[in-house]
Amino acid sequence: MSENERSGVKEINISTEMRTSFLDYAMSVIVSRALPDVRDGLKPVHRRILYAMNDLGMTSDKPFKKSARIVGEVIGKYHPHGDSAVYETMVRMAQPFNYRYMLVDGHGNFGSVDGDQAAAMRYTEARMSKISMELLRDLNKDTVNFQDNYDGSEREPAVMPARFPNLLVNGSSGIAVGMATNIPPHQLGEVIDGVLAISKNPEITIPELMEYIPGPDFPTAGLILGRSGIRKAYETGKGSIIQRAKVEIEEKPNGKQVIIVKEIPYQVNKARLIEKIAELARDKKIEGITDLRDESDRNGMRIVMELRKDVNANVLLNNLYKHTAMQTTFGINLLALVDGQPKVLNLKQCLKYYLEHQQVVIRRRTEFELRKAEARAHILEGLRIALDNLDAVISLIRNSQTTDIARDGLMTQFSLSEKQAQAILDMRLQRLTGLEREKIEDEYQALMAIIAEYKAILADEEKVLEIIREELLEIKERFNDKRRTEITLAGFESLEDEDLIPEENIIVTLTHNGYIKRLPATTYRSQKRGGRGIQGMGTNTDDFVGHLLTTSTHDTLLFFTNKGKVYRSKGYEIPEYGRTAKGLPLINLLEVDKGEWVNAIIPVKEFADDWYLFFTTRHGVSKRTPLSSFANIRNNGLIALGLREDDELISVRLTNGDKQIIIGTKSGMMIRFPETDVRTMGRTAAGVKGISLRSDDEVVGMEILEDDEEVLIVTKNGYGKRTSAEEYRIQSRGGKGIKTCNVTEKNGELIAVKTVTGEDEDLMLITAAGVLIRMEVEGISKTGRNTQGVKLIRLESADNEYVSTVAIVGREEEEEIDIEQDPTADQETVSEPTVESENEEAGKETEE
Repeated sequence: MSENERSGVKEINISTEMRTSFLDYAMSVIVSRALPDVRDGLKPVHRRILYAMNDLGMTSDKPFKKSARIVGEVIGKYHPHGDSAVYETMVRMAQPFNYRYMLVDGHGNFGSVDGDQAAAMRYTEARMSKISMELLRDLNKDTVNFQDNYDGSEREPAVMPARFPNLLVNGSSGIAVGMATNIPPHQLGEVIDGVLAISKNPEITIPELMEYIPGPDFPTAGLILGRSGIRKAYETGKGSIIQRAKVEIEEKPNGKQVIIVKEIPYQVNKARLIEKIAELARDKKIEGITDLRDESDRNGMRIVMELRKDVNANVLLNNLYKHTAMQTTFGINLLALVDGQPKVLNLKQCLKYYLEHQQVVIRRRTEFELRKAEARAHILEGLRIALDNLDAVISLIRNSQTTDIARDGLMTQFSLSEKQAQAILDMRLQRLTGLEREKIEDEYQALMAIIAEYKAILADEEKVLEIIREELLEIKERFNDKRRTEITLAGFESLEDEDLIPEENIIVTLTHNGYIKRLPATTYRSQKRGGRGIQGMGTNTDDFVGHLLTTSTHDTLLFFTNKGKVYRSKGYEIPEYGRTAKGLPLINLLEVDKGEWVNAIIPVKEFADDWYLFFTTRHGVSKRTPLSSFANIRNNGLIALGLREDDELISVRLTNGDKQIIIGTKSGMMIRFPETDVRTMGRTAAGVKGISLRSDDEVVGMEILEDDEEVLIVTKNGYGKRTSAEEYRIQSRGGKGIKTCNVTEKNGELIAVKTVTGEDEDLMLITAAGVLIRMEVEGISKTGRNTQGVKLIRLESADNEYVSTVAIVGREEEEEIDIEQDPTADQETVSEPTVESENEEAGKETEE
C-alpha cells in the first residue's frame, strides 16, 4: 500500500476533475438557480419566497409584515444565499412595471420605472398577492412532491400546484451557464383560453393557438410591431419582436406640434430614456425639440416634447425610434426545465406541459380527497355497526376492565378494525340520540356518493380535464383584465410591404453638409434657359445642395461615399419635407463615419446578376462589379471598392454590361471607351486606370453614352452646351482623351458631364446658395467640342455664387402660369412652384 493510499489521498487527473466539477456547477446553476420550471413558471428562489410567506401566514387577507422577516425566513430555511439576492427578487415580484400580475403585494417604496432602488428591507412590508395564492392552492393536499431543504431540516415543495399558467403569464428571464431564458409576459385570459383550446383539441396547431394568444402583453403596455417575430418565437421557441413606445401628436393653436409619450417598451428605464433624448438634442443629432419634460404622475406616464414649427413630428419620431430606447428589440427564448432538463419549447409545448401538470395535480388532489373520504367512511361504518348493536356494545364496554380489553372485544365480537373500535370508544353519549344517529347515517351516505364521484373522476380523463377547465375559467373570471400591449402593423410591416405604399416619382436632395430630404417630382415647373430660378432648398449660409436625383418611392437607393463604402435605403424611408426645408441630417438615416460623405446615389429596382456598377475615382481609376454583390448591405455599410492612397470615389453608374463609358475632367478633357475594357472585379478590388490625368487635373464626372445620345457639359460659372456623341471617338481605356470644352476664365472649370437625348428631359441646376432652375434640355444650344458653351443661368456677383449641382430629370406635364415678362429678360419667363412652401418667407421667388 502506497503512502497516499494509507493517508487517504487519491491521485486524480486535474483536467478530469475540472471538467467534472464545472459540469456539476453548471447543472446546479441551471436546475437550482437560473431557469424556471415549465409547470409553475418559477425559479427556486421565487418558489421559496412564496412558500415561506405562506408558511408564515402572510396571505393576502392578513396584515403586511416586514420584508426583513420574510427574507430571514427564506435564507434561514430554504435558500442559502445572500439576503440582497432574495430581497431584490421579492422586490421585482412586487413591481407593477416588471410583473404583468404581481405575486407579492408590496407596501412602501419598491422602486420605480425610472430605475429608483427600493427602500431597505427593514422599511418595506409585504404579503402574498391574491393571484399568487392560486399558485399555492391545494399545496396541502398532496398535489406535488416535497423535497428536503439544503440541510435536511425542513421540507419544501419541488414545484407549486400553479392553478394558472404562470410561465407564460408572468414570463421569466435568467442567465445560466451556457444558456439563457427570456420569456415575455402574456395576458392571463388569453393564455387560459389557449390552455382550454389545447385541452379540447390536442392536435391544435400553433397558428390556431395564436388566435387565442396573439402575442406577449407587457406590463408597461406599448406597441409590438408586426407578427412575424411572434410567430417565429411561438413556432421555434426563439425569435425577436420589436417594441415601440406609444405616442400621441398634438398640435398647439400656434401651429407647433407636441409629441406625448404615454407608454414605453418593457424594461426601459424612463429616466435614462429622457436623458438620451436630451443628449441627442443637445448634440444636434436630432434637431427640432425645443422643450423636453417628464409630466408622469400616479395617473400614468407622460413625456412631453415640444417641437419647432418647421419640424415634422412623424419624421422626428422615426429618428427617436432609431436612436433611443423608444423602440427596442425583445429577444424571446422559451427555455425552461422539463423533468429537470433544460429544453427550448414552442408555444404548444409550454401549454401542453402545463396542462399535463394540472392533470397530475387534479388526480393527486382527487386521490387525497378520496383517501380522506374513505378513512372517514370507514369510521362511520364502525359507528353504524355500534349503533345497530348498541346494547351489546354498551354491555361489552361496561364489563371490560380496561380500554384495551374493551377495544379488543369490539374488534373480535363485531369484526371491527382498530380505528373503528377506537372511534366507538371515543364516541360521546350525545351521539346515541336519534337525531345524531340520523346525522351519522346522512354523512355516511353523502360520503359514499362523494367516493363514487372521486373514483369516477380518476377513471375518466375527460372528467379531469373538465375540472381543470372549470377552475381555470373561475380564475379567469376573478383576475382577467384588458390587454395592454397593442400589436400593430403600422410603421413596420407596412413599410416592408411595398404594395401598401403608393409608388410615385420623387426628387431626393442631399446637401454638402449632409441634410437629406425627398419631395414630389412635380414640385418645380419647367422654365426657359437663363431664368433666375426659384428657391429649391433652405440651407445654412455655409451649406449648399450637393446631390439631386429623381427616383421612385419603391426603389432602393445605394449611397456611395468618398471613402468607397456603400449604404442603402428605400425611397420611402427618405423623410419628406417641404420645398424650402433643409431636411434631415444624413447621420440620422445612415450610419456614415466621421469625415465620410456621400458623393453618388444610385436608384436600383432589383439586384439582377447581369447588371453592373461602374466606378470611377478622382484619380481616374475605374472598376466594374456585378450589381448582385450589393444585394445585402449591413446597417453600418459595406466596402464598395478598395481606394488607393489620397484617392476618393467620384462617380458610380449602373450598366447592363455592354455600354460606352465617358469620363470628363475639370480641365475639359474627355475619354470614351467600352466598359468591357474594364474586366469584372470583386467588390473590394481597387480597379484599373480609366483615364490618364495631368498633374493638376482630376475627374469631375463619368457617364454612360449611347450612340444616339449627346454629351451635355456644365461649367462652374453657369455655362453649358450639348455636343453630339459622334464627335467623341472610341479609344482604349487609360488614354488622355480629347478636348470637350474650351475652359476659360469666363465660363470656369468643368463641373459636370451628363448624357442626354434632348427629348422630354429637363436640366436642373442648383447654385451654392440653394437657388434652383429647371429648363428644357432641347433649349440648350448644340455646339462642337472646341467651344465654351452658352449661358444657362445668371449668377450673382458674389464670390460664393456658382453652380454646385447638375441633374437630368424627366419632363413633367404641367400647366404653366403666365406672368408679366421683363422686357430686358430676353424672352425669359419665371413660373411659380406647384407645391406651396412650408416657410412662406424662405420660399419667396426672386425675379430679375
